[in-house]
Amino acid sequence: MRFFLTLSYDGTNYSGWQTQPNAPTVQQTLEEALATLLRVPAPVVGAGRTDAGVHARMMVAHLDVDDVCVAAQPQPFTDWLCEKLNRLLPSDIAIHSVQRVRDAAHARFDALARTYVYYVHTAKSPFGRDYSMRLFTAPDFEAMNKAASRLFDYTDFTSFSKLHTDVKTNNCRIMQARWEQESEGVWTFTIQADRFLRNMVRAIVGTLLEVGRGRMTIEEFCRVIEQKDRCSAGTSVPGRGLFLTHIDYPQELFISNT
Repeated sequence: MRFFLTLSYDGTNYSGWQTQPNAPTVQQTLEEALATLLRVPAPVVGAGRTDAGVHARMMVAHLDVDDVCVAAQPQPFTDWLCEKLNRLLPSDIAIHSVQRVRDAAHARFDALARTYVYYVHTAKSPFGRDYSMRLFTAPDFEAMNKAASRLFDYTDFTSFSKLHTDVKTNNCRIMQARWEQESEGVWTFTIQADRFLRNMVRAIVGTLLEVGRGRMTIEEFCRVIEQKDRCSAGTSVPGRGLFLTHIDYPQELFISNT
């Protein structure tokens, strides 16, 4: 049986989502907790790869569990697994739901859209230092929004991708991209797309800040995209200000919980 696990996490203490040698990751921590509960190896497949220090208000991972294993646990299995995982996992990872899905459902490939939010603050904040990027001079957010609106004109975002990745295409369809003021001195950049490249959001934010600081015109921002060269774009902003906030799936993937 296949299940979707919906979780959130504070990425501060992790080297990203994906398991890697000699570094703590969210995926590894989750898989170890699952193996302890189910008493068998329990690999999961995530909807994406968040980088070191990046947070998630909503991440989805799929998990396969043998029918016999499901039947051996208290019923309903989904409620039992959710409760036990939350007791076992550290306080910076929370499971929100476990849902039965069709056996062919895939947390990564079946996602219709993903939404990220990047936080910046323009005044010193003892509470924002781990979850937002400090800007010592307020940029021109109107100019950055004008530049962000030009993202809709393109599909190839090679200029904002980490080099030497294993993806077959750098094409993405951006559905939303806008800066908004959340409160006094706090701004957010929300971006939604059908898929994202490695490091893409952080590179886009860093390049938009070049526009906001008057170091790059909107026309130059467009040329950066057209050049399809990562070296022409701005520096990636720190991961701590980035949150994966939502993932959309077709409703027909979900079936009654067991």
